[in-house]
Amino acid sequence: MTLTDAIAIRRSRRKYSDTPISTEAVSGLQEQIAEYNRLEHIRMELVLDNGAAFRGFRRNYGMLKGVNNYIGLIAGKHDPNAPERLGYYGELLILHATAIGLGTCWVGGMFDSSAIPFSLTVDETLVCTIVLGNTEAQDSTRERFFRGLIHRKTKSAAELFKSDTADVPAWFLKGMDAVEKAPSALHKQPAFFSYKAGKTSAMVPDITGGFRAIDLGIAKLHFALGAGGGEWTWGNHGEFIRKTNTSE
Repeated sequence: MTLTDAIAIRRSRRKYSDTPISTEAVSGLQEQIAEYNRLEHIRMELVLDNGAAFRGFRRNYGMLKGVNNYIGLIAGKHDPNAPERLGYYGELLILHATAIGLGTCWVGGMFDSSAIPFSLTVDETLVCTIVLGNTEAQDSTRERFFRGLIHRKTKSAAELFKSDTADVPAWFLKGMDAVEKAPSALHKQPAFFSYKAGKTSAMVPDITGGFRAIDLGIAKLHFALGAGGGEWTWGNHGEFIRKTNTSE
């Protein structure tokens, strides 16, 4: 399964089985985490067989069940672009996990930060987590119920960008189709894209508010994959540099 295939089928899962993640899957995730941490000077840490931070109805309002594994996404307090990079590479990990059959869910504040098993320096903050693990093939009744509560009308790809030309290239539209499927906090889809004078950029309003920077990173990753590859500059109104070895 490719990562673009994973975009099409991935959905948030909130009920996890007791079956451990396979040794092969764990090894692959750890290698990817180490590589992304090294490349982008971010900190993501995989926690296995320890769901203490997610125990109890009061903490997660009954939305999560059986969580034993998760990834902590940790940002340096003095690195303004760290949350965006964590969103980008955290979503990349999610798509890799989806491709090998694991369920995943972005989790913002529904955990007990005092129960995390890794240490933070005075210059670090735990931005959010990604829970992951084995799930049943079909959504549980609980998952269907909460999906109905949380999800609202999805904005179409056409509502998520503006252009100064009617002749928008096919690769850009494919990127926007992938953006339409990107997860976001409270399903608000705040990321907005622009195609002007042949240049592509992306932004969110109030990037310092809530999880907007994470949402921007997630949306940028989806666009890059849908558009066939390329690199983004970080920050609001960052530009996309498309891969040159493409045919469109």
